[in-house]
Amino acid sequence: MIRIDAIWLATEPLDMRAGADTTLARVVKVFGAARPHHAYLFANKRATRMKVLVYDGFGIWLAARRLNKGRFAWTDGTAAMTVALNVEQLGALVTGLPWQTLAQDHAITVV
Repeated sequence: MIRIDAIWLATEPLDMRAGADTTLARVVKVFGAARPHHAYLFANKRATRMKVLVYDGFGIWLAARRLNKGRFAWTDGTAAMTVALNVEQLGALVTGLPWQTLAQDHAITVV
C-alpha cells in the first residue's frame, strides 16, 4: 500500500503525545527534510512506544506501536543522531528483537 525506499531511526526520544505536525517538524529538524517514500522512526525515553512517520509524496502517514511487555531494542543514543535500517532490521525492531545483529548484507564480520 505504501512504498518505502528508506527507513531511518532517530536516536533521540520523542514525546509520544506528538501529533503528525509535531512529528513532521522533528523529522525536518533531525533528518533535514521529509523525503518521499522514506519512513522515520522515533521512540519514547523508555523505548516502550514507537512512532513511524512516512511521507508518500502526497501526504504523511503516522503510525504508533506500543509493547505491552518489554522494550524496543533501540540505540543507546551515543553514536549517530540517525541510523539507516533495512527491511529485515525494521521487522526485528518492531517485534522487539535485537535488530543491530542483522547487518546490511548479513555477513559475519566478527568471530
